[in-house]
Amino acid sequence: MVKHHWAGVLRWYDSKINNGILEGLNSLVQAAKAKARGYRTFRNLKTIIYLLTGKLDYRKWVYPLEVKGT
Repeated sequence: MVKHHWAGVLRWYDSKINNGILEGLNSLVQAAKAKARGYRTFRNLKTIIYLLTGKLDYRKWVYPLEVKGT
């Protein structure tokens, strides 16, 4: 039985990605699809996925730098 899945076992040993991590990523992609509903292109869906999964730091846009001399 293990011999049939040996390639997958070796792949896990190299990548350390298990089913839980993949299911979590799939959940984020499904949420992005729901948010991108109504957009016309796949490019927009990809953008939403990157925004949700990219772990970007939005603080520099939310709290802009103070203007010098004020």
